[in-house]
Amino acid sequence: MSHTPHELAEEFPEHVAKMHELKQADAHFAKLFDAYHDINRAVHRAETNIEPTDDFNMESMRKERLRLKDEIYGMLAG
Repeated sequence: MSHTPHELAEEFPEHVAKMHELKQADAHFAKLFDAYHDINRAVHRAETNIEPTDDFNMESMRKERLRLKDEIYGMLAG
């Protein structure tokens, strides 16, 4: 399996322990975490032409990934 860029542990290495804690204790965080993981994998598959998509869908997926990442960071930094 190839390496998928933009994994949350790589994006926020200083918050790995907190991510683990929040996934266990906060259902909303766990849902955001899983949604980010799913969309990140979809973007990676599209970028590597495993599952090609059109430009509009690619842009939409990237915006959703960024929105989720911002919300996750807000919870980690807060």
